[in-house]
Amino acid sequence: MQKIPAVAELKKGGVILIDKPYKWTSFDAVNFIKIALRAKIGHCGTLDPLATGLLICCTGDMTKQISSYQQLPKEYTGIFHFGAETETYDLESAPGNFKPWEHITEEMIKTAALQFTGDIMQVPPIHSAIKKDGKRAYDLARAGAEITLDARPVTIGEFEITAINLPEVHFRVLCSTGTYIRSLAHDMGEILGCGAYLQELRRTKIGNFKADDALTPNQYKDIWKEEAEQRRAATTRP
Repeated sequence: MQKIPAVAELKKGGVILIDKPYKWTSFDAVNFIKIALRAKIGHCGTLDPLATGLLICCTGDMTKQISSYQQLPKEYTGIFHFGAETETYDLESAPGNFKPWEHITEEMIKTAALQFTGDIMQVPPIHSAIKKDGKRAYDLARAGAEITLDARPVTIGEFEITAINLPEVHFRVLCSTGTYIRSLAHDMGEILGCGAYLQELRRTKIGNFKADDALTPNQYKDIWKEEAEQRRAATTRP
C-alpha cells in the first residue's frame, strides 16, 4: 500500500494513485478528489467508464509532470467475449452481429495473439476521444456520421492469454500509451472470423505504479476526513 501524503503536502504537489471504480468516468474520479482535497489536480491517462483500475493523479506543482507519467507503459487484464460485436467494441453498446465461435481452438487464439504482439498499426474505435476534423470522434459517431480513423503505431510488449473458457478469453497486455484494448478485442475477433468485444477491463500497472497500491476515491475521502478531525482535536486540546 502506498504511503498517503498529508493534505498540506498534496496541496503543494504530490502523486495520488486512484483505483477507479466501475462506471465512474476518469473525470468523476478526479473531480471527486479535487473537491475532497481542494487542490489543483490532473490525471495522467483516461480510463473508459466500464474499466476499473489505476489512475495516476498529480496535484499542485506536480501537475507539471503529467506528460512524463502519460508516456509510461501500461498493463491491463480483462476478458474478451467471442461470438459477437458491439459498435463501441465494449459493453457501452449492445452486442450484435452474432457469429459461431465453437470452432475456435486454444491454438488459434494464441496464434492470433502473436500477430498483435510487438510494433503494430492499430485503428482506434470510432467511439473514442480522438479528434477528426476538429471534433471528437465519438461525437461524430453518435451523430450518425460516417467516419474513418487512420491506423496509428502502438507497441504491444506482452500479450498473454491467461485463461480460455469460450466464449470468454482472459488476457494480460503490456502496451504503449495510445493503445486501445477495445480495438485489440475487435481485431482479435476479426482475424478469427467470429467477432469479439471487450467484456471487462482493469488497468493494473502504469510504469512501476500498481493498482494494488491504489485506493478508491471514497477511501481517500475517509482518510482525509479522519486527518482533519485529528487536526481539529489537536488544536482544541487543553
